[in-house]
Amino acid sequence: MEKGYLAFILHAHLPFVRHPEHQHFLEESWFYEGLTETYIPLIRMLDQLLDQGVDFNLTISLSPTLMAMMEDELLNQRYLKKLERLLELSEKEIERTRYDSRLNHLAGMYNNLFKESLQIYQDKYHCRLLEAFKKFDASGKVEFMICAGTHGFLPVVAMYPQAVRAQIKIAVDTYKRIFGHHPAGMWLPECGYYPGLDNLLDEFGIRFFIVETHGVLFAEPRPRFGVYNPYYCKSGVSVFARDTESSKAVWSAVDGYPGDANYREFYRDIGYDLDYDYISPYLNGDGTRMNTGIKYYRISGRNNDKDLYHPEQALATAASHAGNFMFNRERQIEYLSGRLGRKPIIVAPYDAELFGHWWFEGINWLNFVIRKVCYDQKIFKLTTPRQYLGLYNKYQVIEPSFSSWGWKGYSEVWLEGSNDWIYPHLHMMIERMTELANEFSSASGILAEALNHLARELLLAQASDWPFMMKTNTFSSYASQRVKDHIDRFNALYEMVRQNNIDRDWLKRRKTQYNLFPELDYRVYKTEGVV
Repeated sequence: MEKGYLAFILHAHLPFVRHPEHQHFLEESWFYEGLTETYIPLIRMLDQLLDQGVDFNLTISLSPTLMAMMEDELLNQRYLKKLERLLELSEKEIERTRYDSRLNHLAGMYNNLFKESLQIYQDKYHCRLLEAFKKFDASGKVEFMICAGTHGFLPVVAMYPQAVRAQIKIAVDTYKRIFGHHPAGMWLPECGYYPGLDNLLDEFGIRFFIVETHGVLFAEPRPRFGVYNPYYCKSGVSVFARDTESSKAVWSAVDGYPGDANYREFYRDIGYDLDYDYISPYLNGDGTRMNTGIKYYRISGRNNDKDLYHPEQALATAASHAGNFMFNRERQIEYLSGRLGRKPIIVAPYDAELFGHWWFEGINWLNFVIRKVCYDQKIFKLTTPRQYLGLYNKYQVIEPSFSSWGWKGYSEVWLEGSNDWIYPHLHMMIERMTELANEFSSASGILAEALNHLARELLLAQASDWPFMMKTNTFSSYASQRVKDHIDRFNALYEMVRQNNIDRDWLKRRKTQYNLFPELDYRVYKTEGVV
């Protein structure tokens, strides 16, 4: 009998970026890169595991904004053209490097990668990757969680329960429409928890969530089993905490596996390295350089003099690291099982795009770990949070501590000097949205359309991605502009509603650009008559 369990949780999220007014838009490439480097390889891996009868379990959290982009016709067609251009570029690269055997081998590797991506995306799933996730959900091997609507960081709006409800409700409604059943778990954006949030999760039927390590370690009363067991909140909702040891091995670029010298270097791309005239047809068309996804160098070391990438060597390194990860979990679980009096669970949550996108070999590593755990040892098994909750009849009741992941663990990434200007605007928007929801509680026609879109602009302005980008100074100008745009458009539409003079054409244009959340109902912001 196994002595414990490991739960991998991959959090899949991207902010909603869709610009039909531009033929090419730089920030849309985040989505295209994510599909090619993370989500299609992940789907390929899961298909193979199912086809080969591997007895595994995996949990994936999907954000509603990512699912909305995966559903969008415009983005799907643009991605198809993107893949076709990448194939063309890789074929040109095969020709350009024909006299250098090592470079030519790498160009051929990318050509095969793009061909396989196109086959999976277009031929197998007909540009509908959510169909793959629905299949995995039905298999019983993959458990899907939902994430708050636009990945809004919930602690900064804790004083407005209606705003938190809106983030939770649209997430649950989106999940139910796509998967056909209610989600059991919710990923709290940035693992941001504040006391009492679990009551709102319970209100919408969410049975468990994940917090950062100290969210449980600093709970009241003291948690009997540390982070190696779930707990009940007073609401009856369960909480799991991240395991520090397994997280550091994968997250850390310094001490973790992804920083190994044999792995592919993310920051050396032919979009920057090659002659501009040669590479420009495959860039953004505005004169700026960008990543193409074709990268020929390995990490090698900390200087700019990089060695060429050796895929076979990198794959062997990933297999070795998978064995090391499994060995360490065996020793960890053996130690814990002898002291806890029950079988421990190691909760290992990661951003999905760490695998494949940032860490090129990450999907291979995950595949190796899953297969090694299933075939090469008997100390522990893979599980999901919901499965583990059925293992015991009783769990300790605690009050988790206010917490987040990220720098210092207490929201500082999302509330500090570079981004604190956002929140007075967001709070005013919430108050105005609440005011209108209370006043027009039974609107119909164009008024209801306007009120629903007001809620959409507010939700999009709340995305935690924008303050994160401002804090890290990555795409900060786009992040600032997006927030300002949503604030300005919200206020303009608010005045139209107040003056009973809604510009139908203006509203149609905004709804066309931001065409997500067809289930959205502005009445979720209503507070009058709500207990």
